[in-house]
Amino acid sequence: MTKKFYVTTPIYYANAEPHIGSAYATLSADIIARYYRIKYGNENVLSLVGTDEHGQKIAEEANKKGVEPKLYVDSLVPTFKDAWKSLNIDFDVFMRTTDPSHENEASRVIQKIYDKGYIYSGTYEGLYCVGCEKFLTEKDLVNGKCPLHPNREPVYQKERNYFFKLKDFQNKLIELFENDKVEILPKYRKREVLNRIKEGLEDISVSREGVSWGVPVPWDKSHTIYVWVEALLNYYTATKTREDWGRFWPADVHIVGKDIIWFHTVIWCALLMAAEISLPKTVFGHGFLTLKGQKISKSLGNVISPKELIDQYGLDGTRYLLASAATFGEDRNIDEGEFDEKFQADLANGLGNLVARVETLAEKIGIEADSEIPGINTDVAGAIERYELDKGLDFIRLWISGLDKYLNQERPWEKSASESKQTLLAIIKGAEGVKSIKEIASSLRPYLPDTAEEILRRFSGTVRKGKILFPRLK
Repeated sequence: MTKKFYVTTPIYYANAEPHIGSAYATLSADIIARYYRIKYGNENVLSLVGTDEHGQKIAEEANKKGVEPKLYVDSLVPTFKDAWKSLNIDFDVFMRTTDPSHENEASRVIQKIYDKGYIYSGTYEGLYCVGCEKFLTEKDLVNGKCPLHPNREPVYQKERNYFFKLKDFQNKLIELFENDKVEILPKYRKREVLNRIKEGLEDISVSREGVSWGVPVPWDKSHTIYVWVEALLNYYTATKTREDWGRFWPADVHIVGKDIIWFHTVIWCALLMAAEISLPKTVFGHGFLTLKGQKISKSLGNVISPKELIDQYGLDGTRYLLASAATFGEDRNIDEGEFDEKFQADLANGLGNLVARVETLAEKIGIEADSEIPGINTDVAGAIERYELDKGLDFIRLWISGLDKYLNQERPWEKSASESKQTLLAIIKGAEGVKSIKEIASSLRPYLPDTAEEILRRFSGTVRKGKILFPRLK
């Protein structure tokens, strides 16, 4: 049986341009997808990104701009596509929830859940955070506000809604997550989710009566499907947009922020069980990159665009700094100047300097290197398969440091030509106890694809000195 892999990012609200918080999640999924393309072949990997384009928040933002919601989201979608292309994100499908294919399939799934008796009419009365498009309970609040949108007042809502019988799935969900039939990572997020389920589930709204910008409820056109319910379905509906993509379901991993892991585990899996659709294998909740202790978010106005980082550090420099910024899964505060220091230490003075030293010596004495590309090192491969993306880079950083020490210890510039050639070939191709530059480059392919390809090119055939890979910052 052919191996396949399907990885998704969250689909981001199309109410403002992307920032490094969304770039962090998207890059992480891209690293995973690139690794499995190398392992299984391009045709056997599906990578999804996209935009969530319905709901009250989008309608309000469009109204402020004086345009129709569809025109508003149409104007923002290119900024996401451009941002991901600028970061060399190699996605296969960009899923828009306004695509008719998604709307039609989402309607079909909701109708099926309704027909099976899991949806009923009722009245919702309580608080709602427009920023999150999320219904709130008192225990969700911090100082009377949504913790993710402390600058917005929760809105009191009383409206007739359709409800999903989430309570009916409580025991099934506990069994599902306790036995890792759907794995929640990191493990401490699994404990958090299970503890909250065991406190008791309540049925949830799956429609909005007063929000017209959305997908109509198929059996009652006066309602639209609650944006979170409809948006979650995109991961499944995307696999229906091409005949040969159906084989990719279920998803192997959903990469999501820790703030939305409840939706992507409890609510998502319950909806899928109700619709008799296969469940995803893993949901990974990554932590937040913060600035001065605050989450990077559009609502707080502390965003940094991917373009700002690329302008400062280059494409692969930015990919490296984001991928290595935190233990994947945990929060990490980025201090002023930290990226500068890391770029100089790890890339300019580390990888870039090592390559420059070796190719300069190799060109001087005339070295021919074979064109063989080694496989990704097993330590790096294992780290990526365990979703320990930062640890993969930790291994590579140690190998770069080790080669630097080996070079300084062997001092080939002081040896005869034949002895120098032997030392340099060991560094380029590897030898017993010596990691090679080519092995390092090959293992960097999921992380820094352009840089990895350039290093492998330089050390195949006649070695010639090339331009500086990572110029030192001014």
